[in-house]
Amino acid sequence: MQLKLYNSLSCELETFEPIDKIGRNVSFYACGPTVYDYAHIGNFRSFLNADVLRRTLEAIGYQVKQVMNITDVGHMTEDSKADGGGQDKMQVASSRLEDAKKSGNLPKGVDIDPAKPLEVASFYADAFLEDAKMLGLKIVSDFESNAALMPRPTDYIKEMITMVQKLIEKGNAYVASDGVVYFDVSSFPAYGELSGNTLKALRSGEGGRVDMQTQAIKRNPADFMLWKPDKSHLMRWASPWGEGYPGWHLECSAMALAILGEVIDIHSGGEDNIFPHHECEIAQSCCATDSKSFANYWFHTRFLLVDGGKMSKSKGNFYTLRDLLAKGVSPAALRLELIKTHYRSNANFTMQGLKDAQRQVERWHRLADWLNMHQDIEISGNGPLSQAKEKFIASMCDDLNVAGAIGALSEAVGQYDVNKTPKCNGKGSTLGDELEALREMDQIIGILDMQHQSSTDNLAIETIESLITERLVARNSQDWKRADEIRDELLSMGIEIKDGPDGTSWQRAVQ
Repeated sequence: MQLKLYNSLSCELETFEPIDKIGRNVSFYACGPTVYDYAHIGNFRSFLNADVLRRTLEAIGYQVKQVMNITDVGHMTEDSKADGGGQDKMQVASSRLEDAKKSGNLPKGVDIDPAKPLEVASFYADAFLEDAKMLGLKIVSDFESNAALMPRPTDYIKEMITMVQKLIEKGNAYVASDGVVYFDVSSFPAYGELSGNTLKALRSGEGGRVDMQTQAIKRNPADFMLWKPDKSHLMRWASPWGEGYPGWHLECSAMALAILGEVIDIHSGGEDNIFPHHECEIAQSCCATDSKSFANYWFHTRFLLVDGGKMSKSKGNFYTLRDLLAKGVSPAALRLELIKTHYRSNANFTMQGLKDAQRQVERWHRLADWLNMHQDIEISGNGPLSQAKEKFIASMCDDLNVAGAIGALSEAVGQYDVNKTPKCNGKGSTLGDELEALREMDQIIGILDMQHQSSTDNLAIETIESLITERLVARNSQDWKRADEIRDELLSMGIEIKDGPDGTSWQRAVQ
């Protein structure tokens, strides 16, 4: 089958054609995390959609070489600005942890020197890899055998300096009066095509959002930073323009060029990466290599909402994987919840959605176990799962229509009763063939090949909330003895509960 994919650059649904049409090799660069804190579920929605795209490509016969960066320097707090104002996020993380250390509130498990940003980066990078592996991202398995596939900018400073020198020589970049090296957007007429920002608007300050002092130094308001001399920066390197650090946009271009080549097939990221980050990547990459394109297909995931609103720590709806694991959520259920909504639509994350996802995961696992137990049983013709496979893959090839694919799978799963012993009713195929069809579909959604955490292995949300409901009934009936028994039962299972004006909340007890 052929994959049809929405290209953010053309704003059209296109039939995917790789650069390597004969070998069917695909180069894929995915914007990864900036490791200044634990990645939240909004981050992982983007990473998981990239993973599903990769799995779909592999399911239809492509060999995918995926690269995902782990940013450990140069990503600024005000990254909506073309030249990235504010502070380096890694230095902010160091200051945050330094304050926590002084007050004796350093997070549990953090055994690092907060004054050393690279130690902070390594700590959170390791945490990200643990979380990503738990959520089934294939890139982590690649990384375990080839660390170059998850590069860190601090290992590619030489390549970045070389790219900046080349851009200056070609007239695409200049050293400003403040010593900062900027890319001249007027030297690249196609600047703005990805995001829709026009150079006219950017010259007037719209979309560029730069302060007046910086605007006076730069040739154009939208010119963006490639290298900044700064001896006060904790992470700095020698360069022809003085000790300093690279611009965030430069990093991905240099790493993609070094690992994947001058032109790549696919580049992915969240929709917030479109401008300025990806727009700037295109400009500097094309100018440095004299190529007409940097990436042929741009794949962007829209934002994740939580309970219908923006995720925010102040609202109490900000979640990392670790937060949810502490509430008894299984990684498989979270993966399903984060990929089930089409990547080009905003997804709304809810605890009820997680419960539904957990039930779906359990249903698939029960069927897989049942089919495995009875795999030698012969059935007439092709079974429901074997028949559903073509529709499943066709849906995924239709711009990753995950909902349609899961619908086809669920309809087939519903035709089996795992509470009954199957009877041989033909000689066309076997239940083993059905198990294989189920696993082939799962290679794309990536649920069954995760470590199975059933309601017996990992306490299910329904079990916990059922006991909490029973305790509420007991309290309303003034059956304090039974209410206390349930509290003790939950504690014995590692669950702490807290009664408040909005009801009873719970979390896993800290071990």
